[in-house]
Amino acid sequence: MECAKSRQTVERGGQSTLTDALTDAADYGYCASHTRLFYGFRLHAVFAPDGTPRALSLVSPKIGEREVALKLFARVNRTGHLTAIGDKGYAGRQFEHDAAALDVTIVRPRRKNEPGPRLHLAPIRQPVESIFWTAKDILTIERHGARTLHALRTRLCCRFVALAAAIALNHHLGRPSRALAAYTA
Repeated sequence: MECAKSRQTVERGGQSTLTDALTDAADYGYCASHTRLFYGFRLHAVFAPDGTPRALSLVSPKIGEREVALKLFARVNRTGHLTAIGDKGYAGRQFEHDAAALDVTIVRPRRKNEPGPRLHLAPIRQPVESIFWTAKDILTIERHGARTLHALRTRLCCRFVALAAAIALNHHLGRPSRALAAYTA
């Protein structure tokens, strides 16, 4: 989640575009999908299979994704076991041990240097990528326009509450849970 595109904007801080609170909380990170450095935050989320957001965390891009994932797993309101689908970044014995202590099983593709059969996750990845696309396109989280940390959090919460409400309404009306076209302009 970029908060500034140029170094000059970051250095200006509260003088024009960004407030001091936002510049103090944001940090530099690397976005592999865009192949560039950015100044802002990372949004980590846990979603149910139907796309309903279960836990969100807005953090510095310098905090590891496994550390954030463990905190999110602990916050998810659930009964029983949780199976989480992740990418290769969620590898590691200690991480899997810590997740198991929270009654969470991590399902992820094997790395090239790992022994054992490779899981075929393509049928699962498509809905996962669809949830990402919904967040980026329909909810416009990458174009949030917030200039304060409070406004950023508020805008994110409003958008994800609207998504949860649309999915709940679809369940009530007997529609597919992710049929969101009726709710967009």
